[in-house]
Amino acid sequence: MNAHTHDHGHGHDHDHGHSHDHLGHGHSHGHHGHSHGPGGHHDHAAGASSGRIAIALGLNLSILGAELAGAWFFGSLALLSDAAHMFTDAAALGIALAALAIAKRPADDKRSFGYRRFEILAAAFNAVALFIVAGFVLVEGIRRFFDPVPVVSLGMIAVATLGLVANIAAMAVLSGGRGDSMTVRGGYLEVMADELGSLAVIIGAVAIKLTGFQWIDPVIGMAIALWVLPRTWSLLRDTTQILLEGVPSRLSLSEVRGAIAVADGVCGVHDLHLWSLAGDDASLTAHVELSEGTEPEGVRVALIRMLDQRFSVRHVTLQLEQGPCGHGAHLHP
Repeated sequence: MNAHTHDHGHGHDHDHGHSHDHLGHGHSHGHHGHSHGPGGHHDHAAGASSGRIAIALGLNLSILGAELAGAWFFGSLALLSDAAHMFTDAAALGIALAALAIAKRPADDKRSFGYRRFEILAAAFNAVALFIVAGFVLVEGIRRFFDPVPVVSLGMIAVATLGLVANIAAMAVLSGGRGDSMTVRGGYLEVMADELGSLAVIIGAVAIKLTGFQWIDPVIGMAIALWVLPRTWSLLRDTTQILLEGVPSRLSLSEVRGAIAVADGVCGVHDLHLWSLAGDDASLTAHVELSEGTEPEGVRVALIRMLDQRFSVRHVTLQLEQGPCGHGAHLHP
């Protein structure tokens, strides 16, 4: 009968373990915790991140309202396009804020992984919404290019300048937390994109004021929409990859498999799975075959350490199987 050793490795802050035997199957559980509980450093970081994002969201929403009003009163498609982009960024910041709160909820009997993936679901919805808005702006821009609509350039400059100032303030608020939270870093990049959009509107409005060419407005609007689309596609691609339990983009499954296969005492690996729960983590499960006479505990500890140090994979479940090894067949997923 094969002996099976299971290991679950989680995080960094404390170690505790226990072992027991059932009918010849030895199960070893090693945990390296995350300190998500009250008083843990992640809770403090999450609180600080929430405060920064809330301030940036408030600034974003105020400018969104001003740009929508400006687009309506001044007839500017460029302002509408920038407002649409700002709307999706406000949604992204709101989603991030909600996700930080929801992610704190502990796992339960219905959701054993907890609620961290809520942010991924919401981000995917946000990307789809931005595709729809960008499509509208492009169609309307083409129509206006052939049938220009008069715009109030001075009004555009005033609203876009207000937006630029607010975006600079939001970037200053978020810049201090970029190193603590991927969510804050994402919000910072979104606000930076808004800042560039406001600059484009200002330049376009000045050009309209100087030349009188009304077609500049839809051109600027379409340019903003086209500039946003690649980032939107990247977001949708990454969220889809996570939702499909795909291998994290920073990792190579074949490289991880090879590293496990050549470890001391290992002669085969199969049923290897590598995925991410929320984009900033990586989880791994695998069946590992041991050479005859190999001591499982030493191999288990060495593999856990190697996966952490070399690949930053810290959520690991290994089933170690002692017995005769195959001839390469077990090096496949």
